[in-house]
Amino acid sequence: MANLKTTFAGLELKNPVIAASSGFTASPERCKKLEEAGVAAIVLKSIFEEQIAEQTQKWLGDDLGEAADSLAAYVRGDVLNTYINLIKSVKAAVSIPVIASICCSRLGEWSSFAKVIEDAGADALELNIMSVCTDKEYVYGSFEEQQVDIYSAVKAAVNIPVVIKLGQGLTNPVATVNSFYAHGARDIVLFNRHYQTDIDIENIKPVSGEVCSTPADICERLRWTAICSALIPSVNFAISGGVHSGSDVVKALLVGARTVEVCSALYKKGATAASEMLSGIEDWMNRHGYDSVEQFRGKLNAGNISDETSFERTQFFAAVHSNHYNIEY
Repeated sequence: MANLKTTFAGLELKNPVIAASSGFTASPERCKKLEEAGVAAIVLKSIFEEQIAEQTQKWLGDDLGEAADSLAAYVRGDVLNTYINLIKSVKAAVSIPVIASICCSRLGEWSSFAKVIEDAGADALELNIMSVCTDKEYVYGSFEEQQVDIYSAVKAAVNIPVVIKLGQGLTNPVATVNSFYAHGARDIVLFNRHYQTDIDIENIKPVSGEVCSTPADICERLRWTAICSALIPSVNFAISGGVHSGSDVVKALLVGARTVEVCSALYKKGATAASEMLSGIEDWMNRHGYDSVEQFRGKLNAGNISDETSFERTQFFAAVHSNHYNIEY
């Protein structure tokens, strides 16, 4: 039987499939189903920075008087207590590692939140940094430095492993990852999925775009994981976004990832998506003669292939000139 064991965030995992933060990881009952389906670890549904601000605003309305601070403190306590109970109940329900998740965009109270989360029993903490840089006076590097500051403040407050989940759209993911590594980060997820924007042309207003990822979304993750894992080998990488099948997990491992985080596939197929992925990985390994994932992990990262520029190309030269899509000119 194929050995699917791997490691991530200082945790020994029975396989590379982690359930990403989502509605599927918001209750002990659902988390138990995911464990039964074979996932190796669970990232709990995130506690959001916006939850506190939005709830406070909802209750206060336009009143920003003296009650604002005390109400905000109450909301913070309520949100945090609810999350502590989630951590404890899921830990009691499953035997696999439970990773808490904080979704934030700026430096704030997260260091104190992180300590409480650690005390509640979380095995690790994922910082999902969800922010977009829109400052027209932007100074190069300041956006990334802000994210490193968030990590440093949280890491200093806890002893459990802290995982960084980066967003897409970074000017240079390699430099950003290397900066996190220089500040002590050893586990990084590429990439979180930002809110998608669309336009309702009949009502003429912006609306939410497609919520779920597609298999095509994995491509950018493969590119940057292949490059980063070769240039910064001491960092452990996970791929999140576009992982829908066992084949996708194999691709992630081949370019150097240790694990994948799965979300949209669970929404589309339920917990059985995880068991199907694991069967697909084992089938591929058996067909190719591999006994463990470590035998082929990183085999196709940028440092282990003859043409490393394959991951750096930005044009469609090869596809167009080979007429891959049988286009009639």
